[in-house]
Amino acid sequence: MPVHLLVDLTIQEGKLEAFKSLAQEMIARTRTEPGTLEYEWHLSGDSKRCRLIETYVDADAVLAHLTGSVVQQLVPKMLEHTKIDRFESCGDPGPQAANLLGSFGAEIFKSWHGLRG
Repeated sequence: MPVHLLVDLTIQEGKLEAFKSLAQEMIARTRTEPGTLEYEWHLSGDSKRCRLIETYVDADAVLAHLTGSVVQQLVPKMLEHTKIDRFESCGDPGPQAANLLGSFGAEIFKSWHGLRG
């Protein structure tokens, strides 16, 4: 079952170029992680806020991402340029990933009901 992560960030004043450079590095590394289905960055019209949408094939892929170099090495650098406003996980990330997500302040929404095409 896929797991989705939604992260809303505010970019600090004067840090946009550093943010963009780091985001490019994060994208390049995440591209090589097995089980990553989606890893998209969206900027607001004024380039002060960003929404990151991530989708992983299953809980194992989420855990691999959270314990890999992108999160362990690059997220701390990203937090020097941004502030997390909202962090949500949709789907079952598994117990280990849920603990890690919780340490970042993520709220976890378990799958309940819906339609997948």
